Amino acid sequence: MIKLVVFDLDNVIIDGEAIDEIGKLANVEEEIAEITEKAMQGEIDFETSIKERVQLLEGTSIEEIEELADELPLMDGASETIACLKEKDVDVVIISGSFDVVAEKVKEKLGVDKVYTNSFTVEDGKLTGEVTGPLVSGSKLDVLNDHVEDAGISLDEVVAVGDGANDISMIESAGCGIAFNAKDSVKEIADIVVDEKDLNKVLDEILNQITTDDTENDAVENEEAPAEEVEEVEEVEAEAAEEAPAEEVEEVEAEATEEVEEVEDAEVEAEATEEVEDAEEPQEEEKTDAKKSKNDLPKSEFVLADTMEGVRKQKDEKEAEIAQIAEEREEFNKVAKEQRKIRDELNASLKENLNKAIEFRNERNEINKEVEEAKKARNDANNQIKSLEWSSGKRDKVKIENEIKKIDKIIETRVLDIKKENQLVKNANDLRKQLMEIQEDESVKEEAQELRKLSEEEHEKVIALSEQAQAAHEEMLTYFRKTDDIRTAADDAHKKFIEARNNASAKHEEFKAVLSDIHVINKKLGSGKPRKRRSDKKPSSGSNKNREEKERAEEIFEKFKQGGKLSTEELLLLQKYNIN
Repeated sequence: MIKLVVFDLDNVIIDGEAIDEIGKLANVEEEIAEITEKAMQGEIDFETSIKERVQLLEGTSIEEIEELADELPLMDGASETIACLKEKDVDVVIISGSFDVVAEKVKEKLGVDKVYTNSFTVEDGKLTGEVTGPLVSGSKLDVLNDHVEDAGISLDEVVAVGDGANDISMIESAGCGIAFNAKDSVKEIADIVVDEKDLNKVLDEILNQITTDDTENDAVENEEAPAEEVEEVEEVEAEAAEEAPAEEVEEVEAEATEEVEEVEDAEVEAEATEEVEDAEEPQEEEKTDAKKSKNDLPKSEFVLADTMEGVRKQKDEKEAEIAQIAEEREEFNKVAKEQRKIRDELNASLKENLNKAIEFRNERNEINKEVEEAKKARNDANNQIKSLEWSSGKRDKVKIENEIKKIDKIIETRVLDIKKENQLVKNANDLRKQLMEIQEDESVKEEAQELRKLSEEEHEKVIALSEQAQAAHEEMLTYFRKTDDIRTAADDAHKKFIEARNNASAKHEEFKAVLSDIHVINKKLGSGKPRKRRSDKKPSSGSNKNREEKERAEEIFEKFKQGGKLSTEELLLLQKYNIN
């Protein structure tokens, strides 16, 4: 069950990046935006990025920032989404690497329960270029873990919504993670992806999740079908009736019917709990109500037949009808159980595949770290080679060679008098003599060769590791595609489960309605207990004989009430069944 929704602030609750907008006040928006993008893509860690960006804001007026914070636009649907979540008694928290000067304004506007952010350091109304707060060096998951512990809930009861690399830890750990207009790295690990800049779309997904959770919770209470118990009791009754002597059949039937009715009443109570209770109804009412009475059945408007024989026929028809309804209801319950089992198995498989995908993603990321290390080592070696070459006289050699080329080109392309041409030839020869005198240091050359060898080795590592990372990436994508297919199948099984449950509930309402009619019939027949229903057991011959005698006695009594004369045999029959 969802109890908490956690939002990032920038580009999620507000439509923009707060620090980028603040950067415009200090005319450093381009530099800040570049660092922001690297952080969002995960190219640099968040602590480094936030410190570098805030350093660029040194000297900015806090008063101007507060004015800007008031003007930052909210994301489409932000107000409606948070208002709806609050109506559903879901807590709303903002966890952001942004700043309290902005987040507190949003908290007041939207009624957010709590915000966790960083803070600018201010002296004399100006930013010092330093930043403090729980999200400078700590992760969002650290903050979230502390919050859920204080709130007494679990991460499974949390929905996390974000868009950047620093949101991954909480999106990955929450019960439901939503990537909102997010970077690819965030989409890869999210449970739900929303690519429209409208938080109403996020709200729809959360409400769907809440509805699904409520439906599943209702279903758990109704896993065992009470009708199975009724059938077992009915079979025991039938066996007892067949074995009992003829004169004891009526007593056995009466006792057995009482047992059946008690089970039926319990059945009505248990299955009626499938209906969703209104939020205002006290939850404890069901617990204290140990047994529902017959008065909880729907009011019957059943019209009785004019004769007792007609009423008895109506009873037989209703008994057959209620047995059919019970059978159909149990068939729907069976389908619901099967689909629930299929859904749960698919969800377990989904989790396994998702874990595999995450394993390959983590493997890819680890290999990519090695790639970056190899690249750095290769580039460092190349830079050292260049430095050695220049320091060993190569700079002078290149300079002289360029001068010689320049002189040669002038001689070749221009018409010069002989005196000027001779001078240029002399200058070029002098430069060539200087060039011959420059000798590279042999030790430097050996060091450069070692560095070239190191550079080549690191480059080969880059190529090999990149191929490994690509292979892990492909495996990750394969498992993510499998999770999509499994999720679709699980959703289909869940829909069938809900459909079967709803059909079973509808059949149960029919069951209660017919049971109510049977109570009316029993009252007319003078019996407060409904006759037990049999599906495949034939009544014993003794039971038939007693029933026929009793029916005849009731007919005799009707004749007597209308003034008819009775024989001695008829009077004895009335006495036998205590009809007076």
